[in-house]
Amino acid sequence: MAEHGPHRDTSTEYRTRIDRATCRDELVVAFRWLWQQEGKPEVILCIGTDRATGDALGPLVGRELMAWSRLPCQVFGTLEHPLHATNMGELMKTHPTLKTARCLALDASLGRPEEVGSIWVGMGAIHPGAGVNKDLPAIGRYHATGTVNVGGFMDYYVLQNTRLALVMRMAQVMAEALKFSLGF
Repeated sequence: MAEHGPHRDTSTEYRTRIDRATCRDELVVAFRWLWQQEGKPEVILCIGTDRATGDALGPLVGRELMAWSRLPCQVFGTLEHPLHATNMGELMKTHPTLKTARCLALDASLGRPEEVGSIWVGMGAIHPGAGVNKDLPAIGRYHATGTVNVGGFMDYYVLQNTRLALVMRMAQVMAEALKFSLGF
């Protein structure tokens, strides 16, 4: 669960909503803008776990991406092999180049009621786990987060009771947008 809220730097971040008919196309444009800044990602980190519906956004996107055989970058984090607070440190040790790679960090987030259903894409790192008080290092040169539910009170319970339909739809749209933005 990534950090969320009003601290976001909107000059380097784009937001759309999953209920917009043009959401996928808007995300393609936003991702392509990111790639123009510093190059296409070498790695996509799909952060989260399948043990909480709300936190499964990253692994669902990772699973979709891995289904495409010509993916031009590495992907870590799928439903079968999730990337989460418990194993992220080990991944960073076994792949030290992740700290300097062009990396897109993708995670679910909690936010205000009016932000639920929003997808944020931007420059800069995210703080995975911050939404549920985990102390993990910031990661990513770029980020993409989906606000899956309301945060602020009993966040673990909220994650367990997040609508699967919303998470699945966000994952599908984000994966398709990444596919098209990367040119295949």
